[in-house]
Amino acid sequence: MESQTNLLEQRRFKLAELKRLGYDAYPHKFDYTHTLGQLRADFDPVSAADLQERKESVRVCGRILSLRPHGKAGFMDLSDGEKRIQVYVRKDFVGTENFELFQLFDLGDIIGVEGTVFRTRTEELTISASKVCHLSKNLLPLPEKWHGLTDVETRFRQRYVDLIVNPDVRSVFIKRSRIIREIRGFLDERGYLEVETPVLQAIAGGALARPFRTHHNALDIELYMRIALELYLKRLIVGGIPRVYELSRIFRNEGISTHHNPEFTMLEFYQAYSDYKDLMDLSQEMITRVAETVAGSRQVPYGDHVLDFDHWQRFSMKEALLKFWPDSLPAPSEEDLLSLDKLHSLAQSLHAHYELSDGPGKLLAVLFETVAEDHLIQPTIIYDYPVEVSPLSKTRPDDPGMVERFELYIAGMEIANAYSELNDPHEQKARFEEQLRARSRGDEEAHAMDHDYVRALSYGMPPTAGEGIGIDRLTMVLTNSQSIRDVILFPLLRPEMPIED
Repeated sequence: MESQTNLLEQRRFKLAELKRLGYDAYPHKFDYTHTLGQLRADFDPVSAADLQERKESVRVCGRILSLRPHGKAGFMDLSDGEKRIQVYVRKDFVGTENFELFQLFDLGDIIGVEGTVFRTRTEELTISASKVCHLSKNLLPLPEKWHGLTDVETRFRQRYVDLIVNPDVRSVFIKRSRIIREIRGFLDERGYLEVETPVLQAIAGGALARPFRTHHNALDIELYMRIALELYLKRLIVGGIPRVYELSRIFRNEGISTHHNPEFTMLEFYQAYSDYKDLMDLSQEMITRVAETVAGSRQVPYGDHVLDFDHWQRFSMKEALLKFWPDSLPAPSEEDLLSLDKLHSLAQSLHAHYELSDGPGKLLAVLFETVAEDHLIQPTIIYDYPVEVSPLSKTRPDDPGMVERFELYIAGMEIANAYSELNDPHEQKARFEEQLRARSRGDEEAHAMDHDYVRALSYGMPPTAGEGIGIDRLTMVLTNSQSIRDVILFPLLRPEMPIED
């Protein structure tokens, strides 16, 4: 602690010295000729002899990530977050006054450099400085070791430092940006219209989840942060926009884990005159294209596995449940999956968590989650879900207890959820009423009644298929990240203790 205090005092002293010598501690701008990426692109191919002949002058800026003084000269490594360049500073070249400024620099300081580009005897591209400029003082020392487990929460809390010292972290978020750009491009090419819908809603709808509550003072009404994008997007389908999507934040008042953050990014898209089978094919095509573009291959490493986007699997929920049933337990028959008593017994044999009030559909979903999800490593589509857990989906014509719905799993995680949309206003109202009964029995995630949405359906919604894709989890898969907090720049954390100046 004493060493840390001394470092802070030294940096504050150097800042005071800068001011005493007449330098602006925080100047307004720096005119540069190249970013470090541009500098590398322009000069990396040039030989030492050609650089010597050209003697080209450049002005660059960035943060000092290494500092190696040697008497009347010294080297620095400068980074702008994208690329690095070595800088050589010599007293004879910059002059006594400017060299005195160089001696006040610390690791992490942001500076500007003017000079000529050359190669050292080891062929390293370097700027020979004719002038250095102070741009911003780093008063807090950068950590020497940032990858230890004890620093994980600090990395997430101080993402700005994480980005400075960990190049791999920056690459994750560059890939995340590319994933979003590729998805937008894919949908735009197919005639989808991107829109924005309300974040604050009077009814938390479109999913089975607990919402965050807030209050609007001027209107004196309770509002909810949206838990899904669905119901407003389908209102637009009613209004005559046949292909629509939104890519935005949603909020769910749920637990935090390696796969869950209360605030996350969701893509939802809806296509009129289509059903869930159309979106199975479209999703497979889109995600395969995104994987190949962003990861550079259709074979993508994730943990101990290699995910093969050339080979997708498809199972019904019941097929997956039977396929992955533990060898240590007697396998159920398809008839067993129709019996409430047998489903209770099967859940007990698996030590699965369920409520006594759960119906057969919900129990079937619980069994599937317990038995099958961890086995769904390769890209897999699971289709045909119970109506009990799918209040907004269209029922199958041949089985009124099941709906036309699928979920997409990769690396054991649910990545997407899609279905043929229920467009019968009378059935939709009945489904909402059943959800209200579930809520009265204590189910806090049950869907509320939305009379306006029923009214919208009453104007007529064409046959429609819709899907939601979790961008954070997809980014985890395509960047080999094991925690959702690795792919969210500022994940939710408990407040830290007050910081003392």
